Amino acid sequence: MSVKLSIRNAGFGYHAREMVWRNINLDVKEGECFCLLGPNGCGKTTLFNCISGNYALNEGAIYINGKNVRDYSILELAQTMGIVFQEHRAPFPYSSLEVVRMGRTPHLGLFGTPSRHDTELAYSIMEDLGIAHLADKSYTHISGGERQLVLIARTLCQEPEIILFDEPTSHLDFKNQAMVLHTIKQLSQKGMTIIMTTHFPNHVWKVGTSVAMLGYKRMVAQGPVDEVMTEQNLSETYGVEINIYNAESDHKQIRFCDPNLE
Repeated sequence: MSVKLSIRNAGFGYHAREMVWRNINLDVKEGECFCLLGPNGCGKTTLFNCISGNYALNEGAIYINGKNVRDYSILELAQTMGIVFQEHRAPFPYSSLEVVRMGRTPHLGLFGTPSRHDTELAYSIMEDLGIAHLADKSYTHISGGERQLVLIARTLCQEPEIILFDEPTSHLDFKNQAMVLHTIKQLSQKGMTIIMTTHFPNHVWKVGTSVAMLGYKRMVAQGPVDEVMTEQNLSETYGVEINIYNAESDHKQIRFCDPNLE
């Protein structure tokens, strides 16, 4: 598998004397679901913003398909990379289909308008995700989990090579978390390259193929999920003792963890 995204000797700080993190090196291969795992405030979203081109690194470089992210135009980035943020509020009560169709914007001319093909593509993607029944419903009147699925559909409508998910379940209830994670896993299994930030280790076991565990100001460990998601690495990442448990359900092995606060 080819490397879609590569980070080399990356360092970032809002002030030159105080770095959020430095010496970050990692590769994301085509078709991976790569998770950035760590506690709140460790700099996951900051790294996410550097990958997406919103922030410029103080040190090092980020490459997408071998090209420095700083050398991409805004249009080129939008055609290469899609982003699903933690939360989104539409300023107007667009229908869900209209929101999904907005994903075609990078493929339209300056004064272009969506074609019949764009509308059909948007609806087809909603059908594939099982949310076609939301097409005519107002985006502002559907549940949080449904909104996240609509945003995923909008991102797929961009036809990107990579999708970034920034803590996509952080504002959702248990059912909607499961629904969104299931969708992400399906996309990964179909070959989409995914980078997802999360502070929930159990979510990494559900969807991840590789993981980078980010502690405060440094990388703790990275590699295949089953190799680096250990009690020692998790405890070091979160600063609290964490125990891993194994269970079996329907002949499948399930791993999960829980902090030991006693």
